Amino acid sequence: MWSRAVAAVVVLCQFAAGAGIAAEAGIMRPQIDGDWWQIAGNPDLGELTGPDQQPVDFSIWQAADGTWQLLSCIRHTRCGGKTRLLYRWEGRNITDAHWKPMGIGMQADPSCGETPGGLQAPHVVRLGDLYHMFYGDWVRICLATSRDGKNFTRVLDEQGKTGLFGEGPDDNARDPMLLKVGGRYFCYYTAHPGKRGAVYCRTSPDLRRWSDARIVAAGGRAGDGPWSAECPHVVFLSDSGQYYLFRTQRYGANAQTSVYCSKDPLDFGVNDDRFFVCTLPVAAPEIVLHQGEYYIAALLPSLKGIQVARLKWLPQ
Repeated sequence: MWSRAVAAVVVLCQFAAGAGIAAEAGIMRPQIDGDWWQIAGNPDLGELTGPDQQPVDFSIWQAADGTWQLLSCIRHTRCGGKTRLLYRWEGRNITDAHWKPMGIGMQADPSCGETPGGLQAPHVVRLGDLYHMFYGDWVRICLATSRDGKNFTRVLDEQGKTGLFGEGPDDNARDPMLLKVGGRYFCYYTAHPGKRGAVYCRTSPDLRRWSDARIVAAGGRAGDGPWSAECPHVVFLSDSGQYYLFRTQRYGANAQTSVYCSKDPLDFGVNDDRFFVCTLPVAAPEIVLHQGEYYIAALLPSLKGIQVARLKWLPQ
């Protein structure tokens, strides 16, 4: 394993001249602050290890015992089907490097209606004493729950299936992220009907009954290809009352995530760049607020692991 440092300078968002509302008062821009530390590498999956496997989209959270948990989709494994499964690591502190590999966290269960090898992008949140893990099964967004934040049990419907909702059998609803806004839950995710990627949102009062889908971000400078709206992650900054959407376009050495700012959590611009703030040279970021400090977790440029850095918010 190796750790990647941002040499001498702080990585800044890259801006285009005259970009949208970024010049308005009250808009903040995220800035990666200092060096990265690697928390996970490419895991040993035993007989399921593939020569080209890659840890990709993930979730990071604290379990009930205070330990930090990382759960990542590993693609190009030998598990069959779509080649994806979920793998878990554990760390004592978010600032520690090289967390302990804990083994395979979940594989697809076709008996529950899941696509073989199709598990994608988990997102874990704690609501009261219960942890909720949203994940994709290649077609639908699904849910599992846990008391300890480590061992999850699928939530099944009356037919014994896991799917909550999706956009169609060929549209690959994936990368869910949950945010509570007032008394409702907002689930952001991506899909690509007709090979046109977009960020979608559905809302719910109880995590069981979900609204129809609404496109909240698509097109514009980030493009509208099938991978143009990956890994949506929304952060609310209460001081300014603004919502920030992180939307990934590229993975690897030329990674790019576009950041948008809006007061409306259901509108970050559809073929409209007025909410655009900046880009960050990262892929699949997740933002963590811990003890008053912000952190950003993202994929390594090599796609061989996951890294964390501190994050600042600066006035635009």
